[in-house]
Amino acid sequence: MALVHKFLSSAYIFRKCLKPSVSSCPFLGNRFADYCSSSLQKPVAAPGKTSSQRNTEGDLQGHHQREVALDITSPEEKPEVSFDKAIKDEIKNHCRRLKDDIVNYCIGPEGRPLHEVLLEQAKVVWQFRGKEDLDKWMVTSDKTIGGRSEVFLKMGKNNQSALLYGTLSSEAPKDGESGHSGYCAMISRIPRGPFERKRSYDWSQFNTLYLRVRGDGRPWMVNIRQDTDIIQRKDQMYSYFMFTRGGPYWQEVKIPFSKFFFSNQGRIRDAQYQLLLDKISSVGFTLADKVDGPFFLEIDFIGVFADPAHTEEFAYENSPELNPRLFK
Repeated sequence: MALVHKFLSSAYIFRKCLKPSVSSCPFLGNRFADYCSSSLQKPVAAPGKTSSQRNTEGDLQGHHQREVALDITSPEEKPEVSFDKAIKDEIKNHCRRLKDDIVNYCIGPEGRPLHEVLLEQAKVVWQFRGKEDLDKWMVTSDKTIGGRSEVFLKMGKNNQSALLYGTLSSEAPKDGESGHSGYCAMISRIPRGPFERKRSYDWSQFNTLYLRVRGDGRPWMVNIRQDTDIIQRKDQMYSYFMFTRGGPYWQEVKIPFSKFFFSNQGRIRDAQYQLLLDKISSVGFTLADKVDGPFFLEIDFIGVFADPAHTEEFAYENSPELNPRLFK
């Protein structure tokens, strides 16, 4: 009980000391009492300073609110995403493209009069003058099967050509399945029409592939694929060699379509077939010369033209034993 009484009395004394006065502390004087009372109260500013301080605080708060309003978008201002509207816009776009194709078909091939197309002797199919031209192509290498080759495609100097470069490595992937590796390729994308329909190039009035390239002396393989979904498979193509000279000078390469040989999965077939020029889907370039190291190939344009001096229809022979369908 003595301890409780002592604790209560000490608390009472401490509470009384929070507001000292002269009567409770006669030996300290008036100044000490005023100091204690002023230190325990909130500071009161002068009337003039109070209004200016309130204005400053209001300005700061308003500025802070404006910054927050700029950084955080209110829910009412968020853009609305409508899938129905996106689908309708896409359908309208494809219908518009389909209408243009019908109009062009009525006018003539590719929207040009027929007599102009028949009199055309040369045609540039691909040229590289900007990024949109690079988007029509894709690159691939043996990295898809675990190899170490790298290939890149970018615009050349002054945006007047396409530069295909990289590093070739013939090291086989360590997966226990692939025994060979070392290839890099550049392939054109299949053209698409309205509603993502496949298109094909009609080169039936031309007989020669025409390229303007500049390389480093390596041999390349030029590949052409046909758009025949029933007969032709994706691993079947027509190929021919292209030898680059190296050096700083451009070279013009002309390859007759009659020289392209038929291959399947990289192997030349005994039975050879003629290339159908009215069903061309894509063109590609492949490097696989088993020489490790850097490479480059610069391409100015790829086109076709009709060479009146070339009269050969097919450069390879067939026999009834190899291809009996041609001799029925």
